[in-house]
Amino acid sequence: MTTVPNGPLPARAPGAAGPPAPVGREELLARLESVLHARGRALLTGPAGVGKTEVALAAAARAEARGETVLWLTALPADRAIPGAAAAALVASVASTVAWPGPRAAETVPRSGERLAAEDGPGRTAAPAGLAAAADALPAGVFASGVFDDLPGPQRTAVAMLCREAPIQQGGWDPIALRLGIARILRVLTSRGPVLLVVDGAEFLDPDSTDLLRFALHLAPPSLRVIAVETPEPYGDTHRSDAPEPGTGAAGHPGRPGAGHSAHLWVPSEADLLLVPPLQADEIAELLIHHRLPSRMAGRIHRASGGNPRLALAVGRSLADARTPVHHAEALTLSGRARDLARQLLGAAPPPVRATLLLAALALRPSATLVRRAGRPNAEADLAAAERAGLVSLAEDGSLAFTAGLLPSTLVHDACWAERSAGHAALAEVVDDPVEAVRHRALASDRPDEELAAEVAAAAETARRRGNNALAAELALLAAESTPGRDGARRITRLVDAAEEAARAARADLAMRAATDLLARDASPTDRVRARLAVLDTAGQGLTDLDDMYVHAMEDSEGETALRAAVQLRLAVKYVLADGDPERSRTAAMESAALAASVGDPRTAAQALTVQARMERALGSPDAESVLARARELELAERPLGIRNAAQILTIRHALFDDRLVDARDELNALLPLVQRRGSVEDAIELFRTLAEVESRIGACGAALAHAGQSLALTLEAGLSPGPAWYALALAETAGGSLGRAASYARRSVQASEEEGDRVFLSRSRYALGRVQLINGDVAAALETLRRVQTDERAQSTVDPSMLRWHEELAEALLAHDAVEEALAVLAEVRPVARRLGRTTVLLGCDRAQALCLAAEGRTDEAAELLTGTASRFAGAGLPLEQGRALMALARVERKRRRRSAAQTALHAAATVFERAGAAPWLALATEAPAGELPGAAPGGDETATALASLTEAELRLARLVGQGASNQEAAAKLFLSVKTVEARLTRIYQKLDVRSRAQLATALRP
Repeated sequence: MTTVPNGPLPARAPGAAGPPAPVGREELLARLESVLHARGRALLTGPAGVGKTEVALAAAARAEARGETVLWLTALPADRAIPGAAAAALVASVASTVAWPGPRAAETVPRSGERLAAEDGPGRTAAPAGLAAAADALPAGVFASGVFDDLPGPQRTAVAMLCREAPIQQGGWDPIALRLGIARILRVLTSRGPVLLVVDGAEFLDPDSTDLLRFALHLAPPSLRVIAVETPEPYGDTHRSDAPEPGTGAAGHPGRPGAGHSAHLWVPSEADLLLVPPLQADEIAELLIHHRLPSRMAGRIHRASGGNPRLALAVGRSLADARTPVHHAEALTLSGRARDLARQLLGAAPPPVRATLLLAALALRPSATLVRRAGRPNAEADLAAAERAGLVSLAEDGSLAFTAGLLPSTLVHDACWAERSAGHAALAEVVDDPVEAVRHRALASDRPDEELAAEVAAAAETARRRGNNALAAELALLAAESTPGRDGARRITRLVDAAEEAARAARADLAMRAATDLLARDASPTDRVRARLAVLDTAGQGLTDLDDMYVHAMEDSEGETALRAAVQLRLAVKYVLADGDPERSRTAAMESAALAASVGDPRTAAQALTVQARMERALGSPDAESVLARARELELAERPLGIRNAAQILTIRHALFDDRLVDARDELNALLPLVQRRGSVEDAIELFRTLAEVESRIGACGAALAHAGQSLALTLEAGLSPGPAWYALALAETAGGSLGRAASYARRSVQASEEEGDRVFLSRSRYALGRVQLINGDVAAALETLRRVQTDERAQSTVDPSMLRWHEELAEALLAHDAVEEALAVLAEVRPVARRLGRTTVLLGCDRAQALCLAAEGRTDEAAELLTGTASRFAGAGLPLEQGRALMALARVERKRRRRSAAQTALHAAATVFERAGAAPWLALATEAPAGELPGAAPGGDETATALASLTEAELRLARLVGQGASNQEAAAKLFLSVKTVEARLTRIYQKLDVRSRAQLATALRP
């Protein structure tokens, strides 16, 4: 991500809003600007590829947007051996950025090789045409610009020699004159206005330039601010051995004997040193989306890259360029580019450090002590150097971790078999855990050995008893691979065990490896089915690309009733998630339950009945609760392996759908300690996600955000698709966070669900997105999104409106789009179903939308009465956010009735409800002063007030912004709308208020 600007930064008008910060860097950018404001100097540092240059580019663009002059100087590795190279480039940059009016003020003609940073930035004054023509006869180059005409003769001569625009005299340039000349250039430049100097690649500055710039910056006024971008050099300055000392450059003038070189342009303190950290997993997902790369494997990409943006993008492009989609159960496809980037990071390490790192990469729990005992006596020094290089992180107890998963995998990948074997053999002798010792002995051998395989299998059982499922899965597979080929039956048995152990550990990659090995052998149909089921159980959302697995599992389970029941159960899940066919899913679940019951398998029967109950609910069947009760009864008799897809969690979700939220929350909180202590990762993800949904609905906004965040963190850490977790975060952010973040998470969830082919969460994610768009007032986008939800739900034959409450949102979007009849039709369609199924709170949501339709038809008295009752009933149902939303709708109707006091009372009541719930975005909406309630009468008296009352809430918000002077682009950014939507809405506002300009609009809104 260290992009070097080629030519000028994009020009912007002074005062224009700056560009957004790079992904995940908003806080860092704010700190950088704060440091520059307070100290005038900032040093951005961090490992290669972490995005330092991107942060500097964003700061430079914002400075340029404020009208500041920006100088960008990029030092390259070759510059270190060229005395004065960077200083000459800076002079050329000044000449090309600013032109003084004067006899030589002509267009700069850069020579080949000169790096010009801002040829047309703000602050530049174009030379008058006559003067430019008069200067045509002058030599093209730096001094043809006329910038340096005011320099005293000796300084001008020294600068000319530096830039090779004057012959270098025998004694070389005058070092004092050159120092003073560079300082004077910068001082005169800052006299015209603030200047930001960015020095990218400061570690590559040549000694002469560093010396010159350090002196010039020491004399520069405060209006010159400096950002230095530097990648630390952890292995010493050996590369500088051929670089001359300051003052002993090609010019040949005498230097200062013994003067050492420091790359720093000033002595940095902790206050002006900013470390650019790696991105978090969620930020890596956003980065991938920003670059139009698949985001469904964001967690695995984050682990592979360690949050390094350059590595993450390389891995993301590897996946995008793969010939076939990479499944969650497969190893990441890494192109040469991704491996090469890892090799570049590792290549800077001296051979001894790389040898130490290889041992650490082979160890299960690497530490400095372990590596030293395994034959690296200088382990501590080697690892300290690697830590400075950003390759590893060292804890106080000496344990270490690689900063990116791609680094140890590349070390092992590039090492020959002899190196790996020797490393494992050495580690086997010094580890203090017999389980780890067996693992290393097995990895040190390339010969199948039954005695060793039996030891590894026993170690896998020990790891399982310890609760270390991931290690147990790895050892189980290693035991199978260590089994001699002549004992094929035993190897197949161990491969089945390994696949099922990997499924319990959610290790999709190990499950796929074991299944692939087994399916290539002469295994029985039963064993093949068990292996395939293990792969299916680790697939998460990604079931679309596994059709062959299902087909072959069905073929192999022929005649095996218990296995056929298990396969039918997985098919039932696939039919709803991947195919969006609840009818077919219900049929498969019913068949699975019957088959399982016939062979006395209550566990599979309970799971199948749970899936059936879920489908019965979606299809609006009255049998849903009775089927679920049967599943719960079987679960109580046969303890399930986890809560995910269990009847217990579905019972809780039914309570969520029915708005029995206190019951749902109490049951979830009772489960939480058990899941945290003994549950799988998928159990914890399911629990936290459901908790977030319940709390978003009940108005516990802070807890909803916390639990949604935990669900996402666990999802990304496990390498599963983040679509469901992003959906939960979208709901939580809508309730109590930021509408902007809510829209972002909803869009991410839509993309991930599309990539996975998950129909269920695709529909949910679009609902969450459409709802946020509607709240933000982006009616056109909300209408389009919610119509797609309507299409999706109808295609899936979903009947029960409580499972996804899109009807009321679509009706309101249609109403805001002046499609009253269509809105009433949507409500008329859903009401009978809700009444038949007893979905009371669904009817309340319809009442809110119905009241707004009444108001649109001019029946404001009926609308106000209905909304008053609806708000009260929402409060009685324990739904404070819905209560507040109904009160806000009531305020809008009261304004239409010209009852300003009643409108204000409703708004205050809504604000109180939102404040109590911690619903920040709703509170912000409720506390905005409505334009229709201005304290004084606008010009035109009652007529104007009536016109203002005709505006919708969305139109009022936009009218206020534009009336305060916001441009269409600024209003669009503020309201999270497209510019086209703003333009269309402004047209309607102008028509309603009978105004023709922004000035008239401001007058109409003025008290």
